[in-house]
Amino acid sequence: MLAPKSFRYALSASGVATITLDRPDKLNSLTFAVYEELTSTFAALDAEDAVRAVVITGEGRGFCSGGDVDDIIGELFSRDMQGLLAFTRVTGALIRNIRALRRPVIAAVNGIAVGAGAVIAIACDLRVASTSAKFGFIFPKVGLCGADMGAAYLLPRIVGLGRASELLFFGDVIDAERAALLGLVNKVVAPEECVQTAQAWAERLASGPAFAHRMTKQMLESEHTMPLDSAIEAEAQAQAICMAHPDFRASYDAWKEKRPIVFKGATGPFQAKP
Repeated sequence: MLAPKSFRYALSASGVATITLDRPDKLNSLTFAVYEELTSTFAALDAEDAVRAVVITGEGRGFCSGGDVDDIIGELFSRDMQGLLAFTRVTGALIRNIRALRRPVIAAVNGIAVGAGAVIAIACDLRVASTSAKFGFIFPKVGLCGADMGAAYLLPRIVGLGRASELLFFGDVIDAERAALLGLVNKVVAPEECVQTAQAWAERLASGPAFAHRMTKQMLESEHTMPLDSAIEAEAQAQAICMAHPDFRASYDAWKEKRPIVFKGATGPFQAKP
């Protein structure tokens, strides 16, 4: 995969890819270039067998403050409807690619996450927040629809319809404690522990059954709109496929021989961590 120019990218020996938005002086706001490169990066990661889990975070005080006022917002006023629609489709493509990536993605929300930044966070599978983190779907504050980039699809699945409606209608910025109470984040930690905790979770996932994790993410996406009978049948088929994968036998053999499990996944081997 080509080295990105708009953010930092690192891949650990255990298969954890870390994406760090690197415009700290702008609270990691998004430009047209950042959108494009993030979107293509998440698409490319799906073909990288060495990548088994992903962490996304921001440098400095911000996770991501949304679209850059000068680079994006100001330029949009010169566009006609077709041009505006082209832009909103570009922003949605980033979220689509995060959800389509068949690897666990963890957001280490180290600071402010508003607008597009908040949507990127909820597009991830898990969220670790710093005590200094703040979240806000601030679109209505500037006269825009609260449902942007898939927010009205994703947020109710995380916090429920009533709370999602409150966040998307009012556009209020909430702190990490409130986000935890709503179920918006999985864990709140001290600022210095935010990225470390997210990477520790990613390392644990990376050491696990990569093939099965991919199937789990697929099922979480596919079953959302299924009736129960269809979901049960889909899971029956998915589990049968996993049972035919070498990792299932490897775990059984390790249990019988009283030794640690080594999951091979698409590449490997990687030893499971407790």
